[in-house]
Amino acid sequence: MTRLSNAFAKRHPALVCFLTAGDGDTSANLDALVAGGADVIELGMPFTDPMADGPAIQAANLRSLGVSTTTADVFAIASAFRERHKDVPLVLMGYANPMVRRGPEWFADQCKAAGVDGVICVDIPPEEDEALGPALRAAGIAPIRLATPTTDDKRLPAVVAGSEGFLYYVAVAGITGMQQAAIESIRANVARIKAATETPVAVGFGVRTPEQAAEIAEVADGVVVGSALVELVEKYGHDAPQHLRALTASLAKAVHSAAKAAA
Repeated sequence: MTRLSNAFAKRHPALVCFLTAGDGDTSANLDALVAGGADVIELGMPFTDPMADGPAIQAANLRSLGVSTTTADVFAIASAFRERHKDVPLVLMGYANPMVRRGPEWFADQCKAAGVDGVICVDIPPEEDEALGPALRAAGIAPIRLATPTTDDKRLPAVVAGSEGFLYYVAVAGITGMQQAAIESIRANVARIKAATETPVAVGFGVRTPEQAAEIAEVADGVVVGSALVELVEKYGHDAPQHLRALTASLAKAVHSAAKAAA
């Protein structure tokens, strides 16, 4: 069993928490997420044009780049996290340019050395899997695919075929943090995806409160929260860890209390 498979094999749905690397005291902030009960950590790689992200995460990218965060810094943060948290899955999320500019094998090797478990690349579609997927798989890193409300039944097999660790269902056809999909839509699409794959399905985009997280956890294998956490980093700065831990704890209580109906 891998760290990711262990996270999704628990008796309850998984809480997946996102922060941007280099935005604030990332190490302390990540530790706060773990202390609050996050099951999986997503670490965002800062990029100049984060096209899928809303204002909160865009601003976090700019703050990180403003202090000259590099890809090497991201891997240093990941390595240090792995030293502190041996069993907590760590996923890098970002865009193709920083991942492939030195070659996919280089990136995959760096992920492996840093103890990264999976990679979500927003702008490499499954039809272009060869750009990064084979290198990740050869290094034992899970390529995690994205499905959306517009992923129809014709295209869905190509999406699920290449996804490992979990499949990330983007609940809204838009950018992060701006709106929430109706639970009826989420329920129907998660059921459709799960009929096509045994890979766990985690739902994100627009999840901000414990109440929303609990509702989604009733129909999915995991719930992803990002913008609400990133906003705390912006608002509280060096005092962010205590606020991150508190919100994560409330989210974890809600997600972990949900019946794993999707299992």
